[in-house]
Amino acid sequence: MGGAVSAGEDNDDLIDNLKEAAYIRSKVVEQAFRAIDRADYYLEEFRDNAYRDLAWKHGNIHLSAPCIYSEVMEALKLRPGLSFLNLGSGTGYLSTMVGLVLGPFGMNHGVELHTDVVEFAQQRLENFIKMSDSFDRFEFCEPKFVVGNCLELVTDSLQYDRVYCGAGVQKDHENYMKNLISVGGILVMPMEDQLTQITRTGQNSWDVKNILAVSFASLVLPNKTGEQQQEDGVKLPNVEVRSLQDLTRITIRLWLRQLINQEHPQQSIVTHRVPKPRRKRRRQRDRRINTFVFVGNQLIPHHLDSDYDSDERQDGDVERDPPGDHATDLARPEAKLEPPPQNLLRERLLILPLPESLKNYLLYYREK
Repeated sequence: MGGAVSAGEDNDDLIDNLKEAAYIRSKVVEQAFRAIDRADYYLEEFRDNAYRDLAWKHGNIHLSAPCIYSEVMEALKLRPGLSFLNLGSGTGYLSTMVGLVLGPFGMNHGVELHTDVVEFAQQRLENFIKMSDSFDRFEFCEPKFVVGNCLELVTDSLQYDRVYCGAGVQKDHENYMKNLISVGGILVMPMEDQLTQITRTGQNSWDVKNILAVSFASLVLPNKTGEQQQEDGVKLPNVEVRSLQDLTRITIRLWLRQLINQEHPQQSIVTHRVPKPRRKRRRQRDRRINTFVFVGNQLIPHHLDSDYDSDERQDGDVERDPPGDHATDLARPEAKLEPPPQNLLRERLLILPLPESLKNYLLYYREK
């Protein structure tokens, strides 16, 4: 599934394309997508494909297409402090983006069938916490992953404000999924070849909305899994009460970030992109895709071009930058690119008159 937008040169370029095609529509979703580089969740030898709007799979590791994640993030209507459950959490890419929105007082759980994928996700999560400057621009709700089949959750599992399932749900399991969300909660899942948003409006009432035509592999049934079955069911992570020490760290970092944002409004949570020369692109006549083709068992969005829109299109049909725009300005010798953004929170913490051990704690022992 994918192919809805043009490939990007880098993560920001991909996000620009998703915004242009109206897959990303809200500021909070844009901020989360820009903060997490999709390529960091690919194996090194496949990173060149990370900015294409296509799904990727290698062994048990799988990422949905960026346009799908965009629609999911928008449909979940996330906000700070909510609880989130990701069924089929995979590489942790989506769960990490969600954690940036939920903030330190949210809850972020994931269930993944394959042990090796959970290990991969945990490694990527640790790399993000230790190495990414984005970690210091947000207060983060760290995902917690467990191994197991999401159809075997223990019966006394708590209900969540937001739930996403990353595999096709059979009609037989619709009620099982609905019962995972609390009243007022939102469930997003693929069902009957539609990405579906279900809002629980009452104890026994639901509002159902189809978002997008999709094709997902079906959920693996418990009796067909190659993984060791858990006789007592899959237990979700415990709900932990934060220690006073941890709450103090969160408060200090929040206070310093607010102070920095007042002093340096240009260094807000998501830094402004440095304008880049625009590539010549074919003019897209429709923002949404209305044609799909099957490739193997994948449903791929595809534009059906007329003869006029083929590769024989004349130069006049190619978008060009108007005179005096940023592409021309950047070509001039006197034009200078802005320096990379500073991690002002880290710099401020390092100059505090505190013992080094306490500074390291406030920095989450980050290496960068």
